[in-house]
Amino acid sequence: MRTREEAIDDMILALMYLTRFNDGEGRTFNELAWKNYDFDAIDRLDKEDLIINPKNKYAYLTEKGRERARRMLSELDVKEPGIYKRFEFCEIKPELSDEVVKIEQICFPPNEACTPEHMKARIKVAPDLFLVIKDRENDGKIVGFLNGIATNERIFRDEFFTDESLHEPDGETVMIMGLDVLPEYRKMGLARELVFNYCRKEQARGRKRLVLTCHKEKIKMYRKFGFDDLGESASEWGGEKWHEMEIRLNF
Repeated sequence: MRTREEAIDDMILALMYLTRFNDGEGRTFNELAWKNYDFDAIDRLDKEDLIINPKNKYAYLTEKGRERARRMLSELDVKEPGIYKRFEFCEIKPELSDEVVKIEQICFPPNEACTPEHMKARIKVAPDLFLVIKDRENDGKIVGFLNGIATNERIFRDEFFTDESLHEPDGETVMIMGLDVLPEYRKMGLARELVFNYCRKEQARGRKRLVLTCHKEKIKMYRKFGFDDLGESASEWGGEKWHEMEIRLNF
């Protein structure tokens, strides 16, 4: 049974989670919440690493804090609003590899899509860097995913697509291999939430940056997600021209 103090902390954390919003001035993937609650409770949440409490009117929810708030809301049978009510964001399971292979073939043209063999090999070596979206209203169907491999290199090269041995589990950089959302699930904000969830997860693990390549027409979208355009990439993947983009997580 919770003590009165623990109950206050949990309720405040749940309220902060329900009223959170993205940081439009700093790192856009970070989630802010007003902290005009009990000051002692805010201090306790900060000490437990459930929030980050800078000296201003907002606090940042940590990954640990979000997980605890979700458990609290589940106990109270409170449904999450919007995207998170319908969709679940979680790490991949090996048995789902065939599903994501099919999605990759749908989302990318043949010259750009990762082969089934390399996709499955990547899942084996770096499943923790493979974030999927499940549609709760459609029997848990996978409708999108974001995946990458870790490295201590800073410049993207095409070998990351085809050589899974380049994965360094403790690498400070994550090279993004692909952002996939099924066509019928686009324009719902799922790509943005995939990127933001991925950024927060890897920030909590101490990674320094995410790097990806994209076509010129996608630069605007990734800038909205918080990425900086580093200019044309040396990548020639699929015989195409690419731009290299980076988002900083821990500096």
